[in-house]
Amino acid sequence: MDNYKPRLEKLYNEKLRSSLKEQFKYKNDLMIPKLEKVVLNMGIGEAVADTKKVKSAHNDLMLIAGQLPVFTKAKKSIAGFKVREGMQLGAKVTLRRSRMYEFIDRLINVAMPRIRDFRGLSPKSFDGRGNYALGIKEHIVFPEIDFDKVDEIWGLDVVVCTTARSNDEAKFLLGLFNFPFRD
Repeated sequence: MDNYKPRLEKLYNEKLRSSLKEQFKYKNDLMIPKLEKVVLNMGIGEAVADTKKVKSAHNDLMLIAGQLPVFTKAKKSIAGFKVREGMQLGAKVTLRRSRMYEFIDRLINVAMPRIRDFRGLSPKSFDGRGNYALGIKEHIVFPEIDFDKVDEIWGLDVVVCTTARSNDEAKFLLGLFNFPFRD
């Protein structure tokens, strides 16, 4: 188990690094962009009325990510939204190394084909520093979630952080990982 590497990590190390180095003419191997982390976030607006919904979302996020998420809490009280400071409003988890590659593999090859009316990912969702964000409207597209046991369907934010210094480098890197960008 010690020397197990996910399929995408092997692909990156054996093939993608050399094509990135060739494409952008890097002089040093440490300049080659790589995936740094993936952050998954579920914000539950209905948690104000029912705190059980946050626990349900937390458990679903744990199944999707394969590791324990942390609860996100309100920073300020907002009377108009009936939110108090410190109230649990969602869950998030950060994936790195092997779990990150496994998640991206499942996201691209299993979850995205199950999204209704999917026409590809927007190429405009880069932040200018090589990070990519996407939203999934229904978390039930992941095979780990048993559709019959789901009490409510949540949205899911996915942020893929890379060490790329520009949008072009990051888009090329994610394109090599078969991210389905629309033209």
